[in-house]
Amino acid sequence: MIFTETALKGAYIIDIEPRPDVRGFFSRTFCQREFAAHGLKPVIAQANVAFNRIKGTLRGMHFQCPPFPESKFVRCTRGAILDIIVDLRPESPTYLRHIEVELSADNHRALYVPERFAHGYQALEDTTETSYQMGEFYAPGDEGGLLFNDPKLGLKWPLPVTAMSDKDQAWPLLEAQEADLGRRMSLVAV
Repeated sequence: MIFTETALKGAYIIDIEPRPDVRGFFSRTFCQREFAAHGLKPVIAQANVAFNRIKGTLRGMHFQCPPFPESKFVRCTRGAILDIIVDLRPESPTYLRHIEVELSADNHRALYVPERFAHGYQALEDTTETSYQMGEFYAPGDEGGLLFNDPKLGLKWPLPVTAMSDKDQAWPLLEAQEADLGRRMSLVAV
C-alpha cells in the first residue's frame, strides 16, 4: 500500500499496489502493521456499507466526539464519490480546514479519516457503494454533524444534491455550535 499524508495531519490517501497477472490483479487493502507504522489507528470495531441509488446523493458531514471519536477507512467499491473531511481538532493548525478526494471503484483509492474529523461524501454516479471500516463503535450520544452547505466551511459539492437524509439537512450552522464543538472535541479538560 502507498500512504500519502494530506495537508491535514494524520489524514492519508491510501493507494493499492496491484500485482497483475492474466486473471487481473491482487492487492492488499489493509494491514494493521502498516497502519501502525504510519501512526494510524489499526483497529476495526465495525464495518459498514452504504449504497446510493442516484448520483448527487449526499451523506454527511458526520463525526463522533470523545470519549468515542471514530477513525474511518473509506473506500468506494462501486461507482465514484467525492469525499470531504474537515479537521475538528481545536488544537490543530488546520482546524476547520478541509480536503476533498475522489474515490472510485476504478482508482481503488481509499481515505483514512482520523479521529475528531467530520466526514461526508457525494455520489458521482448512480448505484454507488462505499465501504467503511470504523475504529470505534457507534455511540449515538456522542455523534454530531455539520451542515453540508455551511458558508463558514466553504465546501464545494460538484453536483446538485438529489437525495439527503432529513437529519443531514438539519445540522446546525457551525456558528451556532462552534464553542460547544471546540469544547467537546478538545482532548484537554476545559
